[in-house]
Amino acid sequence: MAKNKVVNYIKESYDELMHKVSWPTWAELQSSSIVVSVATLIIAIIVFAMDEVFKTVLEQFYKLF
Repeated sequence: MAKNKVVNYIKESYDELMHKVSWPTWAELQSSSIVVSVATLIIAIIVFAMDEVFKTVLEQFYKLF
């Protein structure tokens, strides 16, 4: 019984991946990759800037003591 369920699941998964999923074209994939790369770079720069600001603020704060 359990074996039939596993085999059926694999067959249905294969059918869905091959016939029902719309895969992106190479151009769409490249475009999406560029968007993700740019967004990642922007977020990294923002996090770096926040880190530098907090570091400077804390250094100034600790100099008071």
